[in-house]
Amino acid sequence: MKTIRPRRSALYMPGSNARALEKARSLPADVLLLDLEDAVAPDVKEEARARVFEAVRAGGFGHREVVIRINALDTPWGEEDLKAAAAARPAAILVPKVSAPEDLGRVGARLDAQSAPHTLKVWAMIETPAAILAAAAIAQATRDPLTRLACFVMGTNDLAKETRARLTPGRAGMLPWLMTALAAARAEGLDILDGVYNTLDDEDGFAAECAQGAELGFDGKTLIHPKQVETANRVFAPDAEEVARARAVIAAFDRPENATKGAISLDGRMVERLHADMARRTVALADAIAAQGA
Repeated sequence: MKTIRPRRSALYMPGSNARALEKARSLPADVLLLDLEDAVAPDVKEEARARVFEAVRAGGFGHREVVIRINALDTPWGEEDLKAAAAARPAAILVPKVSAPEDLGRVGARLDAQSAPHTLKVWAMIETPAAILAAAAIAQATRDPLTRLACFVMGTNDLAKETRARLTPGRAGMLPWLMTALAAARAEGLDILDGVYNTLDDEDGFAAECAQGAELGFDGKTLIHPKQVETANRVFAPDAEEVARARAVIAAFDRPENATKGAISLDGRMVERLHADMARRTVALADAIAAQGA
């Protein structure tokens, strides 16, 4: 099993806001998405780039996974964003408006030209109709080390804008696209994060959408405000009962008498070896969360 990194909460932080960047170092989010794109007005794009570069180079973010979202390469800011982000050395660069594998190839080629270390990963925003239709091909780009692709991030607001689908409770219109992207990501071993919830004063609605995302299989949720972090962390983490059950399944299959069995009876239920594999992931996630003190 590959090393599991918790990505329950991924908080967008505007790169133009120095106070927010400083506060990010103390927030309990698993991922910090330092934003140079949607959260930054055109007239402060260059200032935001400089602030984010300085903040990431300064470090001090602890266990938090730092990711810089750049502007698209076909904008006036994208190329310089990518150069600065690569030089800052975050954990990953989040690329917006990825609609084809070739988009990732171009990013990867530029990173290689800058001699960026291959520990620097690329995350892809899935936020256009073209991206949904090409989700499998985009995910397969991870087979080419040049692309550095490691994670999908759903851009549900942009999807709603471009398709004219309404973002209603339950997200009925969005579900086919969410699951298409999730299946594509999982087929290639990628992590995938759910889109944002836009209403800050609707805590019940936010919690319900987090629960839906967890049930669908997402690794975590992208967030627009620090007050959403606690709920996302709770919902996307296995609870104590789930972890205890997982440990019991693992222990049962680890007994010598069950070493060659594909299925066993445990507490009156038939449990297959695939459930032991799922249980090991649950325990590994719980241990990783505990290790970072969150």
